[in-house]
Amino acid sequence: MITLYHAPQSRSSRMIWLLEELGTPYQIEQVSIFRPMTGTGAGDPANPHPDKQVPAIVHGNEHVAESVGIVLYLIDTFPEAGLGPVVGQPGRGNYLTWVAWYAAAMEPAMFAAMGDELATSPLKQRGYDAVVRRVESALARGPYMMGETFSGVDLLVASAINFARRVFPESATLDAYVARCTARPAAVRGAALDDATGLQRAA
Repeated sequence: MITLYHAPQSRSSRMIWLLEELGTPYQIEQVSIFRPMTGTGAGDPANPHPDKQVPAIVHGNEHVAESVGIVLYLIDTFPEAGLGPVVGQPGRGNYLTWVAWYAAAMEPAMFAAMGDELATSPLKQRGYDAVVRRVESALARGPYMMGETFSGVDLLVASAINFARRVFPESATLDAYVARCTARPAAVRGAALDDATGLQRAA
């Protein structure tokens, strides 16, 4: 059984989506967190995350924190879900490149835009512009970031764009992409479970 430590309407919300995509048994333990954007809340002693933030999971003897770490761990652990190439499969390098790019480039650019930092920082503006170009270029080649097949990369990228849609340019391509990803049955179920406490899901 996987235990997800979750705070509603936070980065852990998309981990419910991921767990629904995997179709493996899990439970949700709701915890409180400090929310920097509002300055409210506090860390929960029951949360195994090193910084008392979310997401974090416990799976047997494994403790994994942060969205990217959990995506990589779970998709490798449950390869039958087909959410990303595992070691030795074609496309593994491209998949890892996209996941690393999300953490190293997309999230920093997105939060710079959300914090109105782009107008005063040409370097951050260039980084933001490069992120937008790369997403649009990928989606010009296929319906998903890696082509024809939905993957963990899309779960990260689409959830981020959906969360911060106002800071990305007007684009029918981006709107269609987010709608395509968030309309997946697992995403719909995950959104419904976002505010649930102590739920168990079975494959």
